[in-house]
Amino acid sequence: MPHTASRHLAEGPRVGIRPITPEDGAEFVARVRESKDLHHPWLFPPDTARAYAAYAGRLIEDPAKAGFLVCEKDGGGIAGFVNINNIVEGAFQSGALGYGAFAHAAGRGLMREGLDLVVGHAFGPMGLHRLEINVQPRNTASIALARACGFRLEGFSPDMLYIDGAWRDHERWAITAEMRR
Repeated sequence: MPHTASRHLAEGPRVGIRPITPEDGAEFVARVRESKDLHHPWLFPPDTARAYAAYAGRLIEDPAKAGFLVCEKDGGGIAGFVNINNIVEGAFQSGALGYGAFAHAAGRGLMREGLDLVVGHAFGPMGLHRLEINVQPRNTASIALARACGFRLEGFSPDMLYIDGAWRDHERWAITAEMRR
């Protein structure tokens, strides 16, 4: 099932990151379906082939987005995903991160390694200066991941994003290239 044709953009001891592709659909959708309990009520990644095709198409075609898969080096299976959305160039050089682990990889440190690789890629080859993560305050696993990767809490935004039928409060976590050095 793992799609291993693409080379990794960056590698750590246990995972590598690579761009999302249309060919990843079957494995991605299967992993999303296995992970419903882990993701609810925080995020709702595509769980059908059609929804995945639209999702991957947006990430591939929109220059203000970049989608990465976190893949285990041992076997190539997808452990999770990290997307950089709302990429703004010019004086801002910034993007907003969204991510999710899959149930089989949760709690194993694979997403920490993968998110760290994406941050390095964003500040390196992509030339970004700042990344922001917006997290619901009760999503303790996501907050712990942001903190472990060196993001700092910058603020609180009431009613920020419409998720699961309601406007949800979010904490804003950010990191800059200087903080990584």
